Amino acid sequence: MRILGIDPGYAIVGFGVLDYEKGRFSPAQYGAITTRAHTRFEERLLEIYTDMTQLLGQAQPQAVAMESLFYQHNQTTAMAVAEARGVLLLCARQAGVPVFEYTPMQVKQAVTGYGKAGKKQVQEMTKTILKLPAVPKPDDTADALAIAVCHAYSSGSRQYGLAKTRRQLLGYD
Repeated sequence: MRILGIDPGYAIVGFGVLDYEKGRFSPAQYGAITTRAHTRFEERLLEIYTDMTQLLGQAQPQAVAMESLFYQHNQTTAMAVAEARGVLLLCARQAGVPVFEYTPMQVKQAVTGYGKAGKKQVQEMTKTILKLPAVPKPDDTADALAIAVCHAYSSGSRQYGLAKTRRQLLGYD
């Protein structure tokens, strides 16, 4: 399964494309879409739209995993991130790729086994799981890879659960 993990933002959108087969990860591509400060907000959204549309076309993921938006102290920032997130959701929808959302706590739990792990711990575990030489920069890129890892583990659990249910219904278990 090819997964595109996205850490949404409007200045930096982290992304990570992973192939996950039989419990093994293979990072295909990762990086960040960045927009320039002091640029009109609608121009930043257009840049995110254009770059994400191109990335989806090139990467051809089977799933998009995105961090769900949680309330921040700065309402202005939260609104801007929500608008950028809407653009990212639109891109995935237009590409016909299903989107799966995860809370920060779900990502931490999946990657480290502890839902209240620190950012550095999540990044180091992501590096280890993916056998990367270093934690990817910027942090948004490492976060996007962690979100993709979370989806791989979560979807694997769902697939295992469905397969087990099918086996039970057929009388094999």
